[in-house]
Amino acid sequence: MNELSENSEQSSNHLQYEDEIDLKELFFVLWNAKLFIVAITGFFAVLSVVYALMLPNIYESSALLSPRSSQSGISGLAAQYGGLAAMAGIQLPSGEDGNKTLIAMEKMKSKQFFEEYLYEGILVELMAAKKWEPSSNTLEIDKENYDVVSGNWIRDVRPPRNPRPSMQEAHLKFAQMFSLTQDTKTGLVSITVQHISPYVAQKWVNLVIAGISNSLRQTDILEATKAITYLNEQRENTNLVNMDVIFSQLIEEQTKTIMLANVSEDYVFQVLDPPYAPELKSEPKRALICILGTLLGGMLAVLTALILHYALPDIEIKLR
Repeated sequence: MNELSENSEQSSNHLQYEDEIDLKELFFVLWNAKLFIVAITGFFAVLSVVYALMLPNIYESSALLSPRSSQSGISGLAAQYGGLAAMAGIQLPSGEDGNKTLIAMEKMKSKQFFEEYLYEGILVELMAAKKWEPSSNTLEIDKENYDVVSGNWIRDVRPPRNPRPSMQEAHLKFAQMFSLTQDTKTGLVSITVQHISPYVAQKWVNLVIAGISNSLRQTDILEATKAITYLNEQRENTNLVNMDVIFSQLIEEQTKTIMLANVSEDYVFQVLDPPYAPELKSEPKRALICILGTLLGGMLAVLTALILHYALPDIEIKLR
């Protein structure tokens, strides 16, 4: 037993001794390659600084919106008198608006909405903007992509792309600059747009808000008009006095819907905090880019030194 314990103690001491030797060897390997490590780290540091300075400033404009109530009076009337109308062989419109906030949010992200309300108006600012000049508040256009004088697109692209960006191509880029979120507790909706020009970002947010209001306003007016036509036809085809009263109330509610849609400026959302042109950039985080680039260079330099020492022992890095 004593011999076994002594052997185990000796093997343990031997392993500790080997570990100490390995750590010392590792330290000397890195110390001998210190100039190599410093050179590589410095190169990556300079490279990250140059890269960070080449990135344009990105400005972020946002708006905070409160969804308006989507409850309609026709929903209650249809539920109240739906059974009576069914007995008379008449199918009343349900009047259910659904979740207007969810519909509006999904519509704002759709290609159809982008094509109808944004595509033509923002295409040059979206696809050809190169630089923003703060002193004159002018947007420099990339001359290799768009000819400002003739108003023609001159991009050199391969099929299926065309010189003039298609709606789908433009929508892909817009989706990278546009974000839409809703607070699950309060229900408030936030619209955010990023661009190299703070004033363009502000303009786009306003365009999205105005566009979604116009889109859903037109949809509700069209549906209410169709419902009124349907109700008038059904009222003419029935002789029941009670049903005539119901039809009158339903038509009145649809008329109110059309009136409110026409007079309400903020039809879908109430703007609690309008968008502003930000004074300070939101991106890029140049200090963070430089720090991460330097750390990456240091880790690569250390890893390279260790690989050359252990995998290729014939090659020794000594830059003194």
